[in-house]
Amino acid sequence: MSTTQKHPYHLLDPSPWPLLSALSALLLCVGLLMFFAGDGENVWADASVLMIGFATVVLIAALWWRDVIREAESGLYHNEIVQLGLRYGMVLFIASEVMFFAAWFWAFFDVWFYHGGANSPELVMRTDPEVLGGVWPPAPLQGKLFDPWTIPFLNTVILVSSGATLTWAHHALRANHRKYLCSGLGITILLGLTFTALQIVEYGEASFGFDEGIYPSIFYMATGFHGVHVVIGTIFLTVCFFRALVGHFTSHHHIGFEAAAWYWHFVDVVWLFLFTFIYWWGSL
Repeated sequence: MSTTQKHPYHLLDPSPWPLLSALSALLLCVGLLMFFAGDGENVWADASVLMIGFATVVLIAALWWRDVIREAESGLYHNEIVQLGLRYGMVLFIASEVMFFAAWFWAFFDVWFYHGGANSPELVMRTDPEVLGGVWPPAPLQGKLFDPWTIPFLNTVILVSSGATLTWAHHALRANHRKYLCSGLGITILLGLTFTALQIVEYGEASFGFDEGIYPSIFYMATGFHGVHVVIGTIFLTVCFFRALVGHFTSHHHIGFEAAAWYWHFVDVVWLFLFTFIYWWGSL
């Protein structure tokens, strides 16, 4: 891209990463299908394609991210107009994520409010009063649900605290206090890792499985996808942490950090809804 261009927009150079990332994601999905459809007698053989797909996704993501960082640090591409466009893109991405989680909450509330008295055959099969016991959560799960004031509440405190430490890091960046920026990011990453570890422990202690009805299915899909987003957000913040260590961000140019912070705060808000409705209200 020439420095004498007559417009302020960023025209992307040809890149192999979109095509390669799509192919690696396809390989990962095929590996998942092969793994789930395997007979379980030879786990490593069933998981071989899955591991190769996962490794290629990680490698290509790292290489693509490397190129984006080089663009950001070159001083030629990310002017004010380009940064505004990147912010709009991140806002639209988060909006799509909002709709993604709205679907799981819709499913939860749909069955909660209409768990009996259905007329159509599909609804009768899905909300058979003999299966649900005329109550929500289903009668067979009564007494097996998680106590919301144990690990779920602890994870809530952890995520809310991580939002506070990330905000502290953001204010430190805007004030050019790099030491506090790195400290705030480091603490946030540790809190994210702690949240993930506690959720793994929680799943290990669960008294119901994924295939035991519609409530467990919605529960594991909603909280599981949120856990995946926490892992992705932790990786995002870790990249920002190492970039901060080498001095990539300035008080006026830190769009990568802002994107990571917005994503993390979105994950925080989603968890508050999960805790309130699925853990607390759903257990009343």
